[in-house]
Amino acid sequence: MSLNPKPSLNLRRQGIYLLPNLFTLAALFGGFYAIVQAMNGKFEHAALAIFASMILDGLDGRVARMTHTQSEFGAQFDSLSDMVSFGVAPALVMYSWGLSSFGKLGWAVAFIYCAGAALRLARFNTNIAVVDKRFFQGLPSPAAAALVAGLVWINIEYHDDLSPLAELLPYTALFFTLFAGLTMVSNVPYWSFKELHMRKTVPFVSLLIATLVLVIGASRPALVLFSFFICYAASGYLYWLWRLIKKQPVAAVKSDK
Repeated sequence: MSLNPKPSLNLRRQGIYLLPNLFTLAALFGGFYAIVQAMNGKFEHAALAIFASMILDGLDGRVARMTHTQSEFGAQFDSLSDMVSFGVAPALVMYSWGLSSFGKLGWAVAFIYCAGAALRLARFNTNIAVVDKRFFQGLPSPAAAALVAGLVWINIEYHDDLSPLAELLPYTALFFTLFAGLTMVSNVPYWSFKELHMRKTVPFVSLLIATLVLVIGASRPALVLFSFFICYAASGYLYWLWRLIKKQPVAAVKSDK
C-alpha cells in the first residue's frame, strides 16, 4: 500500500455556457478585426468593427440574463474582451489614423487611452457593489471607444466637407483620445440607462419620434451616432457641474441616506 495515494482521476470537468460567450467572442473578434484593418489602412472598416463590437457587447449580458446562464467565467471573459475591443483597438486605430504624426506624443496619448480603459474596467469590477446602479463612475469604455471610432468614421464619411479643416484634424484626434482616456478614469457620473424599462407604456407620440430617429439614423448613421456619443460624453460633465452647484455628492457612489 502506497503512502502517497494518487490523486483522484475523476476530476470534475468544468463547463461553460456557450450562447452568451459566443457573443463575447464575436465582440472580441470585432476588436481584433479593427486592429487588422487599421494596420492595412482601412480605417472605415476598423471604426465599423468597433461599433459592431459595441452591439455584441451589449447583447452578451442580456442573453445571459434572459437564458439564466450568467457565470463568473462569462464576466471575466467579457472584461478581457472589452479591454481588446474598447481599449487596445481604439488606441491603435487612432494612433495609426491621426496620432502617428505627433511622434512620441502621439503614442503616449494613445497609451493614456489604453491605460485609462484598463483602469476603468478594473475599477468597475472591484467597485460594482458600491456604485449607484443608475450611474457609471466615469465614461464607460464602449462609449469612449465610440467617441474615438466615431471621429474616424465621420471624417472619412464627410472627407470633402471637412477638407478645409484638414490641418486641425490631428489636433482634434489628439484632444478626443486624451479626453476619452482621462474621462474613463474620472469620477464624473454617467447615466447607465438601467432605469429605462421597455415594458412600461409610453405616449403614442413616442413611436413617431422613434420612427423619425430611425429614419435619420439610417440615412446619416455616422453623423447620428457621433453626435449622440458627443452629447453623452458632455452630459456627464453637465450633470457633474449641476450636482456641484447644488452641493450634492458628485461621485456615482451609493448614498447612505
